Amino acid sequence: MFYMRSSNLKTCKILVLLAVTTTGLFIMACDSKKPDGRASDSLAQTQDSVRSRFKKGSFGYDLDFLKAHKSAITLTAPDNEAAQIVVVAAFQGRVMTSTAGGPTGASYGWLNYKLIESGENQPHMNAFGGEERLWLAPEGGQFSVYFKPGEPFDFAHWQTPALIDTEPFDVKEVLKSSVIFTKKAGLNNHSGTRFDFEITRTIKALGRDEVRTFLKVKPGKDVKLVAFESKSELKNTGADWQKDRGLLAIWNLGMFNASQNTTIVVPVKPDANGKVGLTDDYFGKIPTDRLKTKAFVVYFKGDANARGKIGVAPASAKSVAGSYDGRVLTIVQFDVNPQGDYLKSTWERHKNPYKGDVLNSYNDGSNEGKQMGRFYELESTSEARALKKGERLIHHHRTFHFEGDKIQLHAIAEAVLGVGLSEIEDGLKE
Repeated sequence: MFYMRSSNLKTCKILVLLAVTTTGLFIMACDSKKPDGRASDSLAQTQDSVRSRFKKGSFGYDLDFLKAHKSAITLTAPDNEAAQIVVVAAFQGRVMTSTAGGPTGASYGWLNYKLIESGENQPHMNAFGGEERLWLAPEGGQFSVYFKPGEPFDFAHWQTPALIDTEPFDVKEVLKSSVIFTKKAGLNNHSGTRFDFEITRTIKALGRDEVRTFLKVKPGKDVKLVAFESKSELKNTGADWQKDRGLLAIWNLGMFNASQNTTIVVPVKPDANGKVGLTDDYFGKIPTDRLKTKAFVVYFKGDANARGKIGVAPASAKSVAGSYDGRVLTIVQFDVNPQGDYLKSTWERHKNPYKGDVLNSYNDGSNEGKQMGRFYELESTSEARALKKGERLIHHHRTFHFEGDKIQLHAIAEAVLGVGLSEIEDGLKE
């Protein structure tokens, strides 16, 4: 896909020049593509030779890999050229990966290289990877948009809508630090309710001042960081939405590289009786050596060695979660309304379909001998609202990565997550 119309060729050239002069790497914002969206033969050959300059695991390697198969947009932070993210319109405006260290820096998002390289679509869903993608809720239940009316809630009948799986989003605007995507769509839910709507998705690379504003911390010069925000909007363009016939919600999911040392951290708010609205049996009960609740924090193993998922109810959730792998501190921040209606997504008919989770975390693992990949996820979901025609639902989801001086990382973790690095590292110990 070509990102700019021919009338915008001048803009495209300016973006290319910016990439060359500010990063030292030839990062094109507009690529020459075949009609099927793949790179031209000559461009693919060029990128194959460029790719060899970077080690696997680096941002430069992943960027070259992505550009060899799909058009990619590279954004940089307004105050730091080393803080970069790469976004792909063909994957629904998905943030594929990011780095705090430029082309040679670590690449933080998990990518499914084999699936992307194949150029083939899989049944049920396509796990392309990426550290922030847009889905829609609910996944299961009588209001699901993943199961057709009358079909049972089982894997054979589960199908991710093409809208959020295989269809590209339209590029509305590309700037140095932000990009806007749009998509007009329509879906039917399991109960037969029709939704017509328009999606607007804005991805913005954040500077240090914005990080300070959002997280209330001030990382020093010895801390490298990259941060970005997605602002997702659903505008109802059809009939008024009615709660008793089902609603939609925005669902943001981030896939990150798992490791033996990764611990996921979820701050929580226990109720007056000390209980936390935590669901831990999506795929069977999670063993206690992989999931622990201590005081005001839930710890969950992010090693991709055992399939499991947790969810936190809005009344128990704070607006942040994170992870630490001994080197990189990752934090996600999202909108939450403690009194809001949140859709349940378990694969069953629900007695209370609006008593779902705002925050989820998934750890991949073997499922009947097969595994999607070595990743874990941090996810947030918007509340659901009965939109009248022309009204909008908006959800913000931010991702932050910090790397560098551990004393400063400790201070950031304590301020934002309520626990320091040593507590996180010991979180799953007895």
